[in-house]
Amino acid sequence: CFGFPLSVFFIVINEFCERFSYYGMKAVLILYFKYFLHWEDNFATAIYHTFVALCYLTPILGAIIADSWLGKFKTIVYLSIVYTIGQAVLSVGSVNDLTDHNRDGSPDNVALHIALSMIGLILIALGTGGIKPCVSAFGGDQFEDDQEKQRSTFFSLFYLSINAGSLLSTIVTPNLRATECGIHSKQRCYPLAFGVPAILMAVALVVFIIGSKMYKKVKPQGNIMLKVSKCVGFAIKNRFRHRSKEFPKREHWLDWASEKYDKQLIAQTKMVLKVLFLYIPLPMFWALFDQQGSRWTLQATAMNGDFGVLVQPDQMQIVNPVLIIVMVPVVDYLVYPLIKKCKINFTPLKKMTVGMFLASMAFVAAALVQVQIDKTYPVFPAAGQTQIRLINLGVAPATVQFQPQLQSVDVAPHEATGYMTFETSKLQSLDIIYESLNKTEPLELLKGQRYTLALKGNLSHINSNLALDNVTSKPEDGKSLVRFINNYPFPVNVTMDDMAFGVLSPLSVSNYSAIAKQKWSYIIRASMPVGTCTVLSKKFGFGSAYTISIDDCTNYKLNVTYFEDIAPNTVHMAWQIPQYFLLTCGEVMFSVTGLEFSYSQAPSNMKSVLQAGWLLTVCVGNIIVLIVAGASTLNKQWAEYVLFAALLLVVCIIFAIVASFYTYVDPNEIEAQFSEKKKEEYKKDQDDNEKEAEADSQM
Repeated sequence: CFGFPLSVFFIVINEFCERFSYYGMKAVLILYFKYFLHWEDNFATAIYHTFVALCYLTPILGAIIADSWLGKFKTIVYLSIVYTIGQAVLSVGSVNDLTDHNRDGSPDNVALHIALSMIGLILIALGTGGIKPCVSAFGGDQFEDDQEKQRSTFFSLFYLSINAGSLLSTIVTPNLRATECGIHSKQRCYPLAFGVPAILMAVALVVFIIGSKMYKKVKPQGNIMLKVSKCVGFAIKNRFRHRSKEFPKREHWLDWASEKYDKQLIAQTKMVLKVLFLYIPLPMFWALFDQQGSRWTLQATAMNGDFGVLVQPDQMQIVNPVLIIVMVPVVDYLVYPLIKKCKINFTPLKKMTVGMFLASMAFVAAALVQVQIDKTYPVFPAAGQTQIRLINLGVAPATVQFQPQLQSVDVAPHEATGYMTFETSKLQSLDIIYESLNKTEPLELLKGQRYTLALKGNLSHINSNLALDNVTSKPEDGKSLVRFINNYPFPVNVTMDDMAFGVLSPLSVSNYSAIAKQKWSYIIRASMPVGTCTVLSKKFGFGSAYTISIDDCTNYKLNVTYFEDIAPNTVHMAWQIPQYFLLTCGEVMFSVTGLEFSYSQAPSNMKSVLQAGWLLTVCVGNIIVLIVAGASTLNKQWAEYVLFAALLLVVCIIFAIVASFYTYVDPNEIEAQFSEKKKEEYKKDQDDNEKEAEADSQM
């Protein structure tokens, strides 16, 4: 088909579906841990990075199984089945109604959901990692030796399918997660967000199997990684066995393997180990890079996602693949040629150093954004403290004195104060002065809580109500909280769209209800003896809390007053774009150049060893994050960002020093020398054999 083997189109479709499945699931994973399993940020981050580390460790296992035992085709099929089962188990584990027997909206057996989720993730890590090194290589196997041009085009299509799958899934699955679904109670729709990737993985498996009879299947020929490992192991063991001074030293410690392995394998292994030594500082880059899906996504949950259309926190990850598509050609065809024109020797290792520096600066930018976010957080009372806020619903000013003689506060009509903090044990009562009236309100307060005192005076007495707010943190997941207070002298039944707040007696306050759709206006309806009045609400924004006073009614239009209990998120998600830009520039210079450098310095039959080493650096980078997240005593998130930036900057300097001593080699030239030597040895052996045959004939 167009000069291509028909089988490769099945492989490209398979890769698109698999990448959609993986990136779609991964995009919403950190928020699933935080909001469904209710894990705190550090623990959720640690488990997220454990999973990612596992995904980059299992490719080594997959490559060994494919090359030494099953072959690429069977490895892809069997591990894809494992992968599909894992996605399905994860989706089932996220179904709230599975254990919500009392139908209160929360699972009754969280341990079962955690167990299913962890089993699912382990199977996914085994599947996605195991097939990672096999699929692209299997696609390459479909071409003949004279189809080099078609093979090159295939790899371009293959990587295009990877980017297309990840890009689409990062748009789609966060939107699926943001919808509400459920049998008995409506929740964020994680079953759908995980279920669609599971379906796509099943489609990927079916498509791959359909093309079975068309594939060219190369038999397993042994795994070069095992040979290299055995060579290195034998050299170390042999060197240790001959550690006495009576044995002469050898030029390189790997030369101790020469008793068992040929010189060409030893020379190739030396080249590989030389590059792998440079890999030692690289995990620190990945430690920062992979936090896009964890810390940066959590950061976005405390920001304003109104771009004209609503952008979910987990959708901000899409900035990276979009920028990659833009930046790779810009850097390759504009930036690098300009640097070359300036006669600067911008070697691959120098590019990687700059990439690490840019990633470090990305985390400085993330820290600056976090500082601004922290400024918007409300201050809640500490363990031995209580906060009180005053709302005057009357038509005259009021004065409230906190006894014994702690503070005196004036409140204007239809105004509210901010929250005032007191030591709970010292605050005994409130004296309310309204015009010529006076009232004492005795207090029995809970420590660490917020209260709202609503007051209103008339000609003869003062009405007041001290309500427990029962909110100890800013609303999460971008939701807003709303409650109502009745400013009528008779009971009022309050609803807002399909949310019922109940019948409120005068000055009584309803419980808070969560508003999931931040950009919507709702119909507020108040039913009272004189009739029913309605009004369209304001848009509540992200992460806010409001108390709405039902004041009066004019021509069936309800008059209300909004009191802001917790300010909405004011830092816009667009402020994350600079940090994504810096990190993506770093990725282009570090990751793309790093792979290119590795392959240019590796012998032709050792590419897979360096690929395994590269993936291992990603694995170790994620382990670094889970260690820091688990052991960090830093209370401020911006401080952790600065810590990671500083660590990468130090590693960047070390890498620059080590790289300056590296000597570039041409593996093809070295391999050619060995080939020439082998030819000479072969010719010599033939000459010797001819001489022996001639001598025998003369005898």
